Amino acid sequence: MAGLKAELIQQLELIPEVTHRPWPERVDGFSTLHFKGKEIGHFHNFNELDLRLGQRLIKAEGLEHPADSKQHPNRSKNSPHIEIRFTKSSDLKHIVRLVNLLVAGP
Repeated sequence: MAGLKAELIQQLELIPEVTHRPWPERVDGFSTLHFKGKEIGHFHNFNELDLRLGQRLIKAEGLEHPADSKQHPNRSKNSPHIEIRFTKSSDLKHIVRLVNLLVAGP
């Protein structure tokens, strides 16, 4: 899965002002994603992005928090964050589209 994460990061960094910050002291795949220097999400591991998408976009996109979440099992339905898992290349397009919507603003 590290390969998919690397591919996703490469695609996300093509979006103007989106940057990825690795945490070299972490071996579990944790790292952060930023837009204009502000954190907009973080990778829990090598196949899950916790994205601060906002309630408006979460609802508009029909996204739901994973019922089997290990990182945030009690997350409120009103949270501006959404966990998005990726296991295949086609999942990456969806995430890149969501990040583009996020940085475009309301």
